[in-house]
Amino acid sequence: MQFILHAGAAPDLAAIEQAIADLDPAVVLDTDSSGRAIRISTAVTEAELLDCLQRAGVGGAPLLTRVPSECCGGCGG
Repeated sequence: MQFILHAGAAPDLAAIEQAIADLDPAVVLDTDSSGRAIRISTAVTEAELLDCLQRAGVGGAPLLTRVPSECCGGCGG
């Protein structure tokens, strides 16, 4: 699943990645040019992701948007 995290301030990407990687070692994160919108590609559920973000110190109620899949199925995954 893909999500976009809209953070108020530039969050600690390493902390977020490590918190999610405990559940999904294949997680991929990237940011937009502002560093405040983070795309998260992961196999964890939205509830698990929110818990991971909280553990990573992303304070308050982050705005998390689920993005429709862009998978073409070509890799067999």
